[in-house]
Amino acid sequence: MTIAHQQLHGLDAAAVAAFVDRVLTEQGFEGVELVWRTDQDGRLLEVTVEVPGAKSPGEGVSIDRCADLSRELSAALDASELIPHAYRLEVGSPGLDRALYLPTDYVRFSGLPARLKLVEALAGQKVLRGTLSGLDDAGNVLFEAESGEPLRLPFSQIDSARLIFDWGSAGSKPTKQPRKQPGKSSKHKQSSAPVQATAEQGLPESSGTSKSPRSE
Repeated sequence: MTIAHQQLHGLDAAAVAAFVDRVLTEQGFEGVELVWRTDQDGRLLEVTVEVPGAKSPGEGVSIDRCADLSRELSAALDASELIPHAYRLEVGSPGLDRALYLPTDYVRFSGLPARLKLVEALAGQKVLRGTLSGLDDAGNVLFEAESGEPLRLPFSQIDSARLIFDWGSAGSKPTKQPRKQPGKSSKHKQSSAPVQATAEQGLPESSGTSKSPRSE
């Protein structure tokens, strides 16, 4: 199992990715994104995860599971000493507007609405909206445009793609996804950031983010 999107400039990328991937697998997750970056608060390692085989974004990724995973991953990374810097760790779902990175993503989320940005314009359009229909035998992306036109696109022709959440089919009113529950680490101070979460009819309650700030 590999993490679909990795951005680990300044670290031993292969070692960190392999280590994180192993911990995620042991905890029953698969990685979607693993990003090392710097923001106004310092260095940050962002990890987004899914449950293997989930057919909708965020399915099975609860606040509690994110918090548990954050603690396990934080302790494991401390012990490994793969990251020699002070940093914060954030663990969560890739969200309802999950980016699509691999050909298998187009099969996994077949039937869901998506937005595709093309490398080259098709009939004057570089951005298409419609519904994913999987892959054909040659690995081309099958896509039904909003106009109803069926399209067959080479995977190499897609610059980027992202799911679109259909609020109209989700129930009565939009709901914020659970975000930012603090995690613990054996040698890093714990955040005082509050949990921000709502769970209302029509949206998955499962999607969450756990944030574990870390210090020297």
